[in-house]
Amino acid sequence: MISIGTKAPDFSLPDSFGKMISLSAFAGKYVLLVFYPGDNTPVCTAQLCGYRENFSAFTEKGIEVLAISTDSVASHEKFSTQYSFPFPLLSDEKREVSRLYDALSFLGISQRAYVLIGKDGFVKFSLSEVLPLFHHNATELLSKISLD
Repeated sequence: MISIGTKAPDFSLPDSFGKMISLSAFAGKYVLLVFYPGDNTPVCTAQLCGYRENFSAFTEKGIEVLAISTDSVASHEKFSTQYSFPFPLLSDEKREVSRLYDALSFLGISQRAYVLIGKDGFVKFSLSEVLPLFHHNATELLSKISLD
């Protein structure tokens, strides 16, 4: 995983509707990058639905959530529409952002990982899941994150 204290690499990726989202657009805010293996898989669906159900816990702390996988924009559109996620799903089909953040698994897809970027643009927290079938729920994840 990307090291704490590293300047977060900027990127632009399309969301589930093809709109380009850039990390630089969130300058001065906390941003949580949630890398996940795939749309419509049982564990990822449970994980992202849990974040949806607890989305206010993130927003109350001033944290913007961006979910990233190597799935296509079309896949993200179906997944996002089906589950009404309140945060963008970003398509990293070229795997460039997953590589930048050292969140690409040996299978060539995003691994389950989390990166918190501080208001100053530096990585404050990074964690990858050792067991691919495990994920931190919103409460567990927020308990591990320390804001400035």
